[in-house]
Amino acid sequence: MRKKTLYAAALLAAATLSLSACGSGDDAKKPLADVSAQSQDKAATVLDRPFAKPDMILTDTHGKKFDLLEQTKGKPTLIYFGYTHCPDVCPLTMSNIALAKKKLSKADQDKLQVVFVTTDPERDTPAELGKWLKAQDPSFIGLTGEFATIKASALKLGISIEAPVKEKDGSVTSMHGKQVFAFSPKTDEGYVFYNGEETTADDYAKDLPKIIKGETP
Repeated sequence: MRKKTLYAAALLAAATLSLSACGSGDDAKKPLADVSAQSQDKAATVLDRPFAKPDMILTDTHGKKFDLLEQTKGKPTLIYFGYTHCPDVCPLTMSNIALAKKKLSKADQDKLQVVFVTTDPERDTPAELGKWLKAQDPSFIGLTGEFATIKASALKLGISIEAPVKEKDGSVTSMHGKQVFAFSPKTDEGYVFYNGEETTADDYAKDLPKIIKGETP
C-alpha cells in the first residue's frame, strides 16, 4: 500500500491518466496508466492542497434533487464515481467500504456519508441505483443526472470519466477513475484519496475513524 503527499496540480495531471475500463465482456478491465510513487505501509494519499467539494446537484435514488454541498456540509464524506453494471472494480470498492463501515461504532456509522455517483446515467436510473446500493449498504447515497454535469464535477477532483461506449459484441465499456475521495467534516475539502482497486476493507477500517474526525490517516 502507498502513502503519498502530492500537490493538487500534480494529482490532476496524474489522476486523469489513471482510468479503469469496465464492461460486460471478458476484457473488462484495461488500466490506461499507473501512476507510481514511493510505496509505504499506508493506503491513503494525503494531499498538500485539498480539493473543494464539487458544487453538484443531481438526483438521488428516491428521485429527489440532492445538493452535494448543502446535504453533506460538515459531515465526513466519501465520494466515488462508478456505475452499477461494472463487473469488478466498482462493486469491490463499495463492498470494501461497506465492510469497513460495519466495524465502526454506531455513532460513527451515523456520521459517515458515502456517495456513489454514476458514470452511466442512461442505465443507472434512481431505481436501479437504489437496488444496487441496497445490496451494499442501504445508507449509501446514489446520485445520477446529466452526464455532462457528472463529468465536470469529477474533473474538479482530477477524476477523468468518459461516456459509456457500446462495443461491437454488445458489451458496454465505461471509463472512469478509481479514486475514492475523503472529505473532511471540518473544512468540507477533499484531503485524502484512495485507489479503489487496491485499497482493502481493512485499510478503510483503519482510516475511517480518523477521517470521521477530520484527522489525517
